[in-house]
Amino acid sequence: MSQKVIINDMEINAHNVQVDSNMKNGEVRSKLSFDFKVTHETYHDVTTLLYENDFTVKIPEKNLEFPAVISKFSTSITNLYEPGSVGDFKLELTEKE
Repeated sequence: MSQKVIINDMEINAHNVQVDSNMKNGEVRSKLSFDFKVTHETYHDVTTLLYENDFTVKIPEKNLEFPAVISKFSTSITNLYEPGSVGDFKLELTEKE
């Protein structure tokens, strides 16, 4: 089942969405992990966003919003420059201190 995740105003159709929390420096921090597809057409916008590594994350369905940075990232493909290419991205974001 897909769920809308918004990162800095970019809407992402996310799958396998997991929201957790962990303790860091005596404070509870939110952690969000999810998978999403990136196409040749969206590759530049998505990777430009991810390079910022300073996000406001929103999940409207869960009434959740927090500032975050990337804690884990992976992709199934490194060359999405070919028309018709689609990559599977996995992203984990952790609430900033």
